[in-house]
Amino acid sequence: MVRLALYQPDIPQNAGTILRLGACLGVEVDLIEPCGFVLDDRRLRRAGMDYLERAALVRHSSWSNFVSGLADEARLILLTTQASAFHAETIFQPNDVLLLGRESAGVPPEVHERADLRIRVPMVPGVRSLNIAVTAALVLGEALRQTASWPQDASRGGAV
Repeated sequence: MVRLALYQPDIPQNAGTILRLGACLGVEVDLIEPCGFVLDDRRLRRAGMDYLERAALVRHSSWSNFVSGLADEARLILLTTQASAFHAETIFQPNDVLLLGRESAGVPPEVHERADLRIRVPMVPGVRSLNIAVTAALVLGEALRQTASWPQDASRGGAV
């Protein structure tokens, strides 16, 4: 199943929103520390609401611990404004890990180089970037669509 990974997030509200996204869509979220906030920060709880208890959160104390725990078949896909490939042109696979960098600084060169693929969301000229949680939702939605991994919706009797 496609997963999300947050590299040393700075803003608790964004991390909470992404954890809520993961909880609602049944997607595991890897959090690579250190974070720019205390993980039990009230702003994180406010953004994630009661969904944080349902989130499949895996904490990693460092980048090296995260990388060493990746499955051999996992493909690390970095979402970055520095990429030339677009997310909608990417063929996603079920074992992909969608990696999002720090809101303030992205990821360092060694993380950039470790990524198997680097992609971005197309934007109009002259803007810097989308909110990280919005980017996560856009790209995750496309990855779930392509891999037929949307969660089952019991009220509809099938996939959403």
